[in-house]
Amino acid sequence: MSDIKRIGTGPRMSQAVIANGFVFLAGQVGEPGTPVADQTRAVLAQIDDLLAQAGTDKTRIVSAQVWMADMADFAEMNAVWDAWVPQGQTPARATGESALATPDYKVEIIVTAVL
Repeated sequence: MSDIKRIGTGPRMSQAVIANGFVFLAGQVGEPGTPVADQTRAVLAQIDDLLAQAGTDKTRIVSAQVWMADMADFAEMNAVWDAWVPQGQTPARATGESALATPDYKVEIIVTAVL
């Protein structure tokens, strides 16, 4: 049985959980009410930070889920994503439209990486 390590643990959830060589991140969101590109950049910076705290990085992401409040913002989010994601090491990814925790959130990203 492996150890489980939690990062950024609060009463409801942890920002990251490390178990069995995997790093599972909670959904990350940016500053509410800002443009989708700004929110996406903030989310990706948070992902970089959490992965670094876990001892890994974006080249080790194996799966990503992107939730958009409005798919009309898909191209704008993708422009930021494409500049950030390491070419040749892109993860499996799914994108969907969903109501997020508050109408001011435009994008939420969840990733799983390996150590």
